[in-house]
Amino acid sequence: MDKDSLLQSFKGTRVLLLGDLMVDQYTWGTIERMSPEAPVPVVHVNKKESRLGGAGNVAINCNALGANVLPVGTIGNDEAGNRVKTLFANRGLSTDGLLETQRPTTVKTRVIADNKHVVRLDEEDPSYPSDDLEMVNHVQKCIANFAPQVIILQDYNKGVLTQRVIQKTIEAANSKNIPTIVDPKKINFLEYKGVTLFKPNLKEISEGLGIEIDPQNLSGVQKGVTHLINILSAKGVLLTLSEFGVYIDHMGTQSHIPAFPRNIVDVSGAGDTVVSVAALALAHNMAPKDIALMANLGGGLVCQHVGVVPIEPQNLEDEFNLHNGE
Repeated sequence: MDKDSLLQSFKGTRVLLLGDLMVDQYTWGTIERMSPEAPVPVVHVNKKESRLGGAGNVAINCNALGANVLPVGTIGNDEAGNRVKTLFANRGLSTDGLLETQRPTTVKTRVIADNKHVVRLDEEDPSYPSDDLEMVNHVQKCIANFAPQVIILQDYNKGVLTQRVIQKTIEAANSKNIPTIVDPKKINFLEYKGVTLFKPNLKEISEGLGIEIDPQNLSGVQKGVTHLINILSAKGVLLTLSEFGVYIDHMGTQSHIPAFPRNIVDVSGAGDTVVSVAALALAHNMAPKDIALMANLGGGLVCQHVGVVPIEPQNLEDEFNLHNGE
């Protein structure tokens, strides 16, 4: 692929994104004194803002890169669910994949004062539904109608990705030769059998396999990743190593991409950006090393901003062209 036309090739790519949708509520302010009631700061509120969070942030990143995204997930019959639909409309995202249920919409409220993350408040029901057949059928219908070029499974352990939903989605994708990429969490970590590319971070792979992995010991990293690939019968693993970069083993090719020096301000949403970029690269059959490089750069770029923000496509392309071939 001509690297000068890399992002151009992403435009219009059909991405089906299945996962936990939520609202990120931001309260911005300043701290001028401590509370007389408790040893906590008093935040003088300057503004409030609602953004798409969770899998919604992945949708925004894919959309920013020019993809045609169909987010699939649940919202509650509540004010936050209405906010999700409004935020979708504001971003030009389709609401066809939204399934309304009795479960409340997840809301995460972040209080940021003087450019520092002070506290986060979570409103959610993280339990798994006893009956997931409606979601299974909904996903199957979305795959058939949308005909995606890649499927992202974005798991936050909020109840959408049950064992059966995971299994049936991957089975449907594999039967149609649609690549799948997973951003996992702890509860169903080893349920993603047959996935194309599995993207854990260092903490997740250590907890999921029950072993300690030293990110500075590449032979140990390679051993852990190989073990995970064998357990999942996956075609590959993209492991993020925080300040030590990323490691990929995909289709028998291994590469380690070190992290690039940056002014890290906030790591919120970095994993969402990594999986978004990797998914589009995977859809276009990029080489494993290029998938890892581009995903690594994307994750690093968004860490230079406060709060969860989408990737800037031109910055990503410029850095990829700069570092590709090094």
